[in-house]
Amino acid sequence: MSTNNYPFQLGQDQSRRKFIYNFTKAAGVATLLTSPVISHADSFFVPPAPVTVGEVMDMFINQVPGAPFNSTVDTLKAGNRDIQVTGIVTTMFATIEVIRKSIALGANFIIAHEPTFYNHQDQTAWLANDEVYRYKADLLQQHNIAVWRNHDYIHSINPDGVRMGLLKQLGWQSYYNPVATNVLMLPTTSLSSLIDHLKQKLFIDKVRYIGDLKQNCQKILLMPGAAGGTRQIQAMGKEKPDVLICGEIQEWETAEYVRDAQAKGQKLSLIVLGHIASEEPGSEFMANWLKEKLPGMKITHLLSNNSLSFL
Repeated sequence: MSTNNYPFQLGQDQSRRKFIYNFTKAAGVATLLTSPVISHADSFFVPPAPVTVGEVMDMFINQVPGAPFNSTVDTLKAGNRDIQVTGIVTTMFATIEVIRKSIALGANFIIAHEPTFYNHQDQTAWLANDEVYRYKADLLQQHNIAVWRNHDYIHSINPDGVRMGLLKQLGWQSYYNPVATNVLMLPTTSLSSLIDHLKQKLFIDKVRYIGDLKQNCQKILLMPGAAGGTRQIQAMGKEKPDVLICGEIQEWETAEYVRDAQAKGQKLSLIVLGHIASEEPGSEFMANWLKEKLPGMKITHLLSNNSLSFL
């Protein structure tokens, strides 16, 4: 195995939290009052100002260039805009487990990055008689919980909120290039050390990869989520990276391109993180943004975790 000359202090965060920002302070803001009659300042807790689901949505949408969009998947999947918010949960998927945890937290607004009902548009007519769908929809209705998908908008702020959340968790913010947002020039490291860093920072047990573990990597093409084979291949052809780090792939597209590139003699590797692992930091980015805008509101980021296990 190659010598680890990786510059990011691998393993330093291994003992830190396995669950990120599961609970946040729910206390109000301390305020000091002065009076000509009183010689000392008294402090008290101020509850958060009432805010509705629609107001929270608009608060974020209003910072997005060109918003609101005429066509978007970022719609309410449950509840309505007029619900008064008691607490907010951000997550990748509004799973039944996440919904139950939200109920326990007293949160009635879930902001998810991905679909709630198993298809991109969250169309539900085809699920009308499905018992799993009905259980989930009824659970949300019974507890008057609103679910908003924030996918197109968070990807459209400048810079992309999901990308910045991922870079922050990886400790790579200083390598961000606003001109070529998906290209990073890192200090040279081996593919093996790069994989170790990704696994430790993103809490991944295993990744899929193509390449020589001893290969030196410096130019990184970072494409979280599911960009699609055409975009991934075109980006590799244009940027000529040492390695593509992505969320997910079609095995018969991107992986075959990388395999043929290597057979041709090209120095090109591939690391597949998994869609959830690559974009989960975006939901944490959203939680932190909300905490700044809504002081006193109880805001929690819940990991939805990977639905798949690996042997």
